[in-house]
Amino acid sequence: MLLLVVLDYSGSASGARRAKKRSSGESPGDGQTLRSSGRQINVRVKRTNNPPPGQSKRKATDTEEEDDQSEKKYRKCEKAGCSATYPVCFASASERCAKNGYTSRWYHLSCGEHFCNECFDHNYRSHKDGYETFAAWKKVWTSNGKSEPSLKAFMADQQLPYWVQCTKPDCRKWRQLTKEIQLTASLAATYRCGMKFSNIKSEGPDQCSQPEDLRVAEVTDSWWHSMLILPPLFKESPASPFLAAYYPDCVGMSPSGSPCNMSLTELRADHCRAVQPQIPGLCPYFQPFYQPNECGKALCVRPDMMELDELYEFPEFSRDPTMYLALRNLILASWHKNCKEVLTSQKCALHIIVRGLVRVRCVQEMDRVLHFMTRKGLINTGVLAVKRPLLPERPCSRNVIIIGAGASGLAAARQLQNFGTQVMVLEARERIGGRVWDDASLGVTVGRGAQIVNGCVNNPIALMCEQMGVKMHKLGERCDLFQEGGQVTDPAIDKRMDFHFNAILDVVSEWRKDKSQNQDIPLREKVQEVKKNFLQESGIQFSELEEKVLQFHLSNLEYACGSTLDQVSARSWDHNEFFAQFSGDHTLLTKGYSVLLHKLGEGLDIRTKCPVQAIDYSGDVVKVTSSNGSQWTAQKVLVTVPLTLLQKNLIQFNPPLPERKLKAIHSLGAGIIEKIALQFPYRFWDNKIQGADYFGHIPPSPDKRGMFSVFYDMEPQGKQAVLMSVITGDAVSAVRDMEDKEVVDECMKVLRELFKEQEVPEPVNFFVTHWSKDMWSQMSYSFVKTGGSGEAYDILAEDVQGKVFFAGEATNRHFPQTVTGAYLSGVREASKMSVM
Repeated sequence: MLLLVVLDYSGSASGARRAKKRSSGESPGDGQTLRSSGRQINVRVKRTNNPPPGQSKRKATDTEEEDDQSEKKYRKCEKAGCSATYPVCFASASERCAKNGYTSRWYHLSCGEHFCNECFDHNYRSHKDGYETFAAWKKVWTSNGKSEPSLKAFMADQQLPYWVQCTKPDCRKWRQLTKEIQLTASLAATYRCGMKFSNIKSEGPDQCSQPEDLRVAEVTDSWWHSMLILPPLFKESPASPFLAAYYPDCVGMSPSGSPCNMSLTELRADHCRAVQPQIPGLCPYFQPFYQPNECGKALCVRPDMMELDELYEFPEFSRDPTMYLALRNLILASWHKNCKEVLTSQKCALHIIVRGLVRVRCVQEMDRVLHFMTRKGLINTGVLAVKRPLLPERPCSRNVIIIGAGASGLAAARQLQNFGTQVMVLEARERIGGRVWDDASLGVTVGRGAQIVNGCVNNPIALMCEQMGVKMHKLGERCDLFQEGGQVTDPAIDKRMDFHFNAILDVVSEWRKDKSQNQDIPLREKVQEVKKNFLQESGIQFSELEEKVLQFHLSNLEYACGSTLDQVSARSWDHNEFFAQFSGDHTLLTKGYSVLLHKLGEGLDIRTKCPVQAIDYSGDVVKVTSSNGSQWTAQKVLVTVPLTLLQKNLIQFNPPLPERKLKAIHSLGAGIIEKIALQFPYRFWDNKIQGADYFGHIPPSPDKRGMFSVFYDMEPQGKQAVLMSVITGDAVSAVRDMEDKEVVDECMKVLRELFKEQEVPEPVNFFVTHWSKDMWSQMSYSFVKTGGSGEAYDILAEDVQGKVFFAGEATNRHFPQTVTGAYLSGVREASKMSVM
């Protein structure tokens, strides 16, 4: 038997590696090499198991090298677990390249991709021909990236061949491109087996019949990814313009890719400012990625970090998330660049530009990542209409009944139908929309319910507007405060009282930090207490006007809560502010929310005038009964009715809802605001308002607080003369039993006081809302009552036995009280139902 020994220069045997016995499956010549100053010594020594007595072992230094070229030498990859018994060098960079023969060491990139020691030296040694190329690459890599510019990284980034999939539907085999061919998205979109990259037409047999490389089959195995030495880093990723301020290799992109116009030094100097990149053609409200040092933005992801739900879904990427981040970032960027068409894994795969077999794995993983993001409503959402289901077909077809055709019900129905689920929506009213109800009788669209979008950045409402080409009117910040008598309040007084108002709320925030639910008190009581203590301790005395301005700000607080402050929790009144909120412009939907909701409802099975009175989920299927006796069954039911209807038991559940959920339902309050809209023969307010979108009304006394506190100009740059105002707080109960004309008269008295210096004409048309008397809502939006907490929203959102689900603004802890929150709750439940 042969013993292979490596000698050092002293002539003694080196113990760096042990000699291995040959097995029947091993190749001869599996020896070690000593490498020093480029010199290599391969020594072979004969050994007998039991040498005869008196015969010494033959010294290694006395041996002669064998020159028997007839015996082929091989060497296995030393990477534990590598399946390559006879590695082949992909690089062929050195004239002495081992190719598929013997080398002193194989460098492992993946199972199936290795380069030999000779090609390593060719690039790594300063006196070799490839060194300059490696050094130039290294300079670019270190200036742009953060990871080590190793020779393995160079080989993976620059030398590995590209793999591309045949686009013929009946083939789809993977082929390795020759080394000199650069992969592009257009080539990936058109590649056919045997394609010639010249003007010469190829003749011959069908190249698709040629077998696929056996290494491709290995890539699909789960263990293959764990054997990768380096993570894939994409080139020319669609995410690149979004992430120019990041180190590319931290977000799944190659540092050797094309540089951006601004230097990285300049970009990283801007980190503290968190500047959003300006991308031509991109809606400015689309900001899917956090910029470095940026935080607190809703529906925004860290491009260099996996979210918790992503880690739960893809635990195999927890140790090295680079491949996942590269795919996710590519998908998100592609969707926001074109949200009007369905984003498919086939479209995304074209933009996976990465060398080596890992591209095969990335394309395979793309399906999973894209389906996950679709299910979560991160992509392929909004008013998008689809021709085929967005998610893979499930073993058993599911059907779902949704109760309520408001924003949440329609959102869930649209998502589920796009996923391939059979959906039916039951609506008690004659119309869809719920608390979205637009009125065009005054010459312009005025929302009887919601009409304003609070924070447009990443807001799904902005996404739907972009999909439909609907423009939003940005609301300006100017809001002059008018006193009864016509005087304009000094902005300095407004600014000062706004400061005191916010200071009072800051003290409330400090107070509640160590308070339990049992120690909660009404917000009105706490505000009065803080104000009283402040005035006593500071010795400051507010003037009569300053007191009135403070009352105006308190009426705005009641507008935000939808209730008088004596009902609202001082501990949890702004519970959602602990979560990232939507930022950016506040806008008015001049065409109303209805255009969006009607588009969401297109093609859905919606049954109007079907009030549901009972839900029986005691059996295998859920039975839903309407007030006229009609019955339907489904595997799952989604309840999206307003909170008040649950509080008043308008729907009977069998078995009854869990006590935990009932307690949460009653710990929330049903807030109410009303609206009035007036159409005039001309715009009498223009000279005084000077193009502002709204103006404020300072209440003459605390008991008048909330009575028409803000007036909105519904067409500030147009010709229509329509004002809309809100009624909040105690004023809601004051107008509850008044006739509409009486409410209009009260409003006109206020307007004539505010514009006392001029004639104010009688309105030619008007409407007054009565949400408190609306049978199927009886409210505007929810709030946390004294003694309650924000956790109630989460409890309300919990499903019951995986059969009965809940959505609506009162189930969204992060974004309650808004159409956006209602919509997102529907998307959330659709995602839950699609996997349960």
